[in-house]
Amino acid sequence: MTRRQAQALASACIGVGIVGIDQAIKVAVKTGMYLHQSIRVTDWFQILFTENDGMAFGMEVFSKWFLTSFRMLAVCLLAVYIFRSIRRGIGWGYLTCLTMITAGAAGNIIDCLFYGMVFNNPPAPLVAEFVPWGTGYGRLMLGRVVDMFYFPLVEWDWPAGLPLVGGEHFVFFSPIFNFADASISCGVIALILFYNQKIFK
Repeated sequence: MTRRQAQALASACIGVGIVGIDQAIKVAVKTGMYLHQSIRVTDWFQILFTENDGMAFGMEVFSKWFLTSFRMLAVCLLAVYIFRSIRRGIGWGYLTCLTMITAGAAGNIIDCLFYGMVFNNPPAPLVAEFVPWGTGYGRLMLGRVVDMFYFPLVEWDWPAGLPLVGGEHFVFFSPIFNFADASISCGVIALILFYNQKIFK
């Protein structure tokens, strides 16, 4: 097996593994917990089932159709870039980072594309179930992304006398995310830390 073949196989295995783990976690949460149910793991870590229509970490910007289309285009472009980079002799670490980002984006695309078609949306405390294709809570490309990892590391109440935030409750780290988001974030951070010359040259 040549180096190129080995890298292509490794990239495919990493990508399939990330997507598979991501989807297994999401399906387990969606079919085993009701929306907004929380399972306390430690004082600073909870499994909190949420869904969102937006970007990573629950942010909601732009339209759903735009976001799903953008994700699909981004994954296609990244896949082409990975393929061309392997042919040019890409390094293993750089390849792994790109694959993590691409696979993470693909994992969230699956939610957007298909979850609305194959899952129902019962009220709490009922949990979602698989339904016949096309009879779910939404249309193709309009599914909601499942998030579940919540790390409220530090919490406090701002003093009442402070302007703007006085008396409000603050949580760090408040975003709720999924395995795909974590894969994207780790890949991007590693690229910036170790391969910034490739990115910013």
